[in-house]
Parts: sequence; C-alpha cells; structure tokens
Amino acid sequence: MFKQTLSQKLSQKLSPQQIQLMKLIQLPTIAFEQRVLDEIDENPALDNDVKQEDTASDNDLDDDSKSIEVDDINIDEYLSDDETPYYKLHSNNYSKDDEETSVPYASGKSLGEYLLEQVSTYNLSDDEHVIAEFLIGNIDDAGYIRRDLLSISDDLAFSQEIYTDEIELGKILNVIHKLDPVGIGARDLQECLSLQLGAKKNTFEIKLAKEIIDDYFEEFTKKHFYKIIEQLEVDAESVKLAYEEIAKLNPKPGSAYSSSEKTIEHIIPDFTIKIENGYLELSLNNRNAPELNVSNSYIDLFKTYKESEGKNKEIKKAVTFVKQKLDSAKWFIEAIKQRQETLINTMRAIMEIQHNYFLSGDEHDLKPMILKDVADMVHLDISTISRVVNSKYVSTPYGTSLLKEFFTEAMKNDEGVDVSTREIKNVLSTIIDDEDKLKPLTDAILVDKLKDKGYKIARRTVAKYREQLGYPVARMRKEIE
Repeated sequence: MFKQTLSQKLSQKLSPQQIQLMKLIQLPTIAFEQRVLDEIDENPALDNDVKQEDTASDNDLDDDSKSIEVDDINIDEYLSDDETPYYKLHSNNYSKDDEETSVPYASGKSLGEYLLEQVSTYNLSDDEHVIAEFLIGNIDDAGYIRRDLLSISDDLAFSQEIYTDEIELGKILNVIHKLDPVGIGARDLQECLSLQLGAKKNTFEIKLAKEIIDDYFEEFTKKHFYKIIEQLEVDAESVKLAYEEIAKLNPKPGSAYSSSEKTIEHIIPDFTIKIENGYLELSLNNRNAPELNVSNSYIDLFKTYKESEGKNKEIKKAVTFVKQKLDSAKWFIEAIKQRQETLINTMRAIMEIQHNYFLSGDEHDLKPMILKDVADMVHLDISTISRVVNSKYVSTPYGTSLLKEFFTEAMKNDEGVDVSTREIKNVLSTIIDDEDKLKPLTDAILVDKLKDKGYKIARRTVAKYREQLGYPVARMRKEIE
C-alpha cells in the first residue's frame, strides 16, 4: 500500500557561481592564468586591454532621458555610477612591467604524458577519456593511485561535472592497468605485484608466485615460508623459485620509467615572503592579479540602444545576449577579486601563525597548525582553506614550499611544550639513517631513542611516522654482510 506524506528537508547546495569560484580558488598560478585567457576568448564582453582614456565615462552616458527597461533589462544598470564600466584589478606588490626571470622548462617525457599517449589508442567515449585522464592525474611518482575510487568520483563530479560510480571507475582503471609500465595505477603493493605477474608467461613458478601474492600476501610480507609451504602443499624449492620471480618485480613501476627521462619541473610560487629590516613582507604573484575590464564596445551597444528610437524584436534579442555576456564578465571580474582576497588573507594568517619560522628558517620554530586554525582567523570554511593550501606554493628566503607542508599536528615534549609532528619526523628520520644496518632498530627501540631526545611518543605513533617517512620495519631494513 502506498502512502503519500509531506516532509520538509533542509539542505545546502552550492550555486553554479559558487562552484566556479571554488574552482578558481583551487587553481595554482599557471593554471589560473590559462583560465583567465580561456574566459577572455569565450566572452567577448571581457577585455584585458586596459585603456582608461578610451573608456566611456559616466558623464558621457548620463543624460536627461529616462532609463529604458525592456524584458526586465535595465540599461542604466550598466551605465550608472554604481557600476562603472571600467574594471581594473591590480597588485600593489608588483609593477606591470616586472618580468618573470625564471622560465619553466622540461626535458624528456613525463610518466603522465606517456600514459595519456597509450590511452588515446583505446576506443573510449569522451567522458571515459576524461575519467582516464583524471585517474592518471592521481598516479603518484611511484606509480600508485593511493586514493579510494569513491573520493575520486566525488572530485570528478565537482571539478569535471562528470557523475560516475566506483564500478565505472573500476572499468576505466582496468584499462590503465593494461598500460606500460606494467603494474601502473595499482592501489597497493599487492595489486602492483599481482598485475606484473599476470602479464608474465604462465609458467609453474609464475603461477605459484601469483597465488602467493593474491592469497598469502600477509604471510609473504612476514616471510612465513613454512606456513606458505604447508598451505599450498608444495616443496621448499618451488617456493624458493617463486620468491625469486617475485624479487624480479618492480615495486615502484612509475619511478622505473621516469628515472632516466624525468621531467624537470620549475615551480612558479604563488606568494613570496621576504625579510626587510627584520619584518616579513608578503606579496602575491602578479600573475594572480590580471588587469580586466568590461569591453567598451559592449558598453557602446547599450548606449546606442538607449539612444535609439526604434526597439524591434531583433534589437531586443541582441540586447539580451549582450546583457548575458556583461553579467558573465562582471561576475568573473568579481570572482577574481574574491580569489585574490582569499589567497592573501589565507597566506597572511599562515604567516602570522608561523611568524618565527619565516624569520629564522629553523624547523624548531614551526608551530603546530591545522586547517581550522587558519579558517577561524580568516572566517572561511575549512574546505576553502584546504583548496588554497593544497595547490599553492610560497617562496621564502629558505626555499619554495607547498603551503600544506606548514600544517602539522601538535605533540608535547617532556617539558610540556607543543612541538610539531614535522620536527619529530625529522628527528626520527635522522635516528634511522644513522642506525647500524646490520642491527636495525625496532620500533620499541626507536621509542626509547626519541624519549632520550625529549619526545615521549607511543610505539604505534612511531610506527605510523616511520611508514609515512617511507622506512620499512626493522627486519626489512637489515642488510647482509
């Protein structure tokens, strides 16, 4: 039996303009610069050729005639003092004559380019090509996709407006798994090794090796040889041959390709921090502050329409089109202003929190800081701050860094003082690098070593930091004499 009921549901949805603004905020300098050029190409009402002397003034446009409204279009809205038909955005930090002395350059072919060339040979739809390109963009230097497919599908919906699910993504991922180098696009080491074994000739040793990886991976990683021999009911010699085949595999297929022809990337920082007379000075890259204005020719169209006596349907239709383009141009200029403000305010907050670090460059001065700390200071949502820091770089007297590198959680040392996890990781890395490789330190011993240096940390936390730093467990770090 069907029953109809009325219910109220409160939900919050982003408008198309808000989504576009979020996309603009997320873009790094070079991508933003290209986005501005694309918008200028698409919208003839937007102009970056600023010539103030040629701009129609309000005095030229205002007269004693009454404002004309046609189809809810208020012509004077575009000609009044409130909406000056001249828009200009500029940065006080740079002159428009400043030159970018550092020129980006590249050598060889990147892994992503190599994979995209191969994908183009497959018979995929337009959306499938976009999905494949997006998945390839999520492959790290080692050749892995570390993110879950659900998160990737959410990003596709937000950034590309392509709505898909994990099943569809899995199908496209299977295509990527067929590309060279073998094992590329795996989500973990087990899948990476299995893909490589699956591409080899199906001999007895290869078949046994794949069974070990697929079904007894935990025993394999712990080197429980006899348990594998017992479970598979094979002799020790067969398992030894299978292990030799596994040892030939590449656990990092991405780095294998790019090692000889690695693309040299030149990072153009979005911000610059300088020290002048003991004070920090922040500047925004002038590429983030383009000079834009509404095209005078479009303003003239409105002026001509206002002064004309005949108002036929064709003219009204043309004015409607012009209004849409002007609205779009005005919104885009305002969005750029909001982007500039968001970037500057976010960076100022980070600089305020990490003031001592930016003055000294000493990582001991790096304070614990999370996204919420900055969000509270600039009165923005945490997700907005995340979009800024995940893709923006800052040039400092001590080098160029990704903003998200300055965000660390807090832990207390034995004196009760908050220290950043980044500082602790650096100390841990030094301890492991200096250990005797014939007798590598276990996590329990690492806990004691850190405690001796004033950092009281639980063993599970040490294990987590060790893994994040890329160090395997002690037995895997052991070297043979």
